[in-house]
Amino acid sequence: MKRVFSGMRPTGRLHYGHMAGALTNWLALQETHECYYSIVDWHALMSDYADPSNLAEHVTDALLDWLAVGLDPNKCAIFIQSRVKEHIELHMVLSMIAPLGWLERNPTYKEQILNLQNKDLSTYGFLGYPVLMAADILLYKSNQVPVGEDQTAHLEISRELARRFNNFYGEVFPEPEMLLTRYPKIPGTDGRKMSKSYGNALEIADELPATLRYGIILYDY
Repeated sequence: MKRVFSGMRPTGRLHYGHMAGALTNWLALQETHECYYSIVDWHALMSDYADPSNLAEHVTDALLDWLAVGLDPNKCAIFIQSRVKEHIELHMVLSMIAPLGWLERNPTYKEQILNLQNKDLSTYGFLGYPVLMAADILLYKSNQVPVGEDQTAHLEISRELARRFNNFYGEVFPEPEMLLTRYPKIPGTDGRKMSKSYGNALEIADELPATLRYGIILYDY
């Protein structure tokens, strides 16, 4: 049975972009793979470091939404990233060997700099997001990672860091394979990728207007 890792930032109630882009895939994988699903609260500080007062509430909201859509703790491991200290320890180790050029060329980094101009993102935490993501994945020696189209560059950095680490210190980490989701990018109400940060999301817990309620099909089993 192949091992899967995936995580989600707790930034508020989850929306239909999360459902279509990740959670439907997670539900299927928990039946066929050894799955580790993490609420990655360290990652939430990437953009919300100035005011983390709502972080604990957002962690709870994310967990409730996961359980509501059908993730089963009897079939997959569900945990909070910061409660496992090895995540941040491996991140520190990987940051020592991560070339700056890899991070600066990351297209997702450039896209979010443009779209989140109301926040100061000139920090290592934001630039080094893919290094922490790599630590999350490699810590469990994951074979596969379900990702959306916008995360492919991050996962490629994870693969390159695994390869670089193994070259220095011997074969330790497998290079994780990419499992692309069927719905790579869900548009929000303004046409951009649906995102809480962009203010264009429909939350899973929302009561949809009657005209939309039966027109959105997210499950496909």
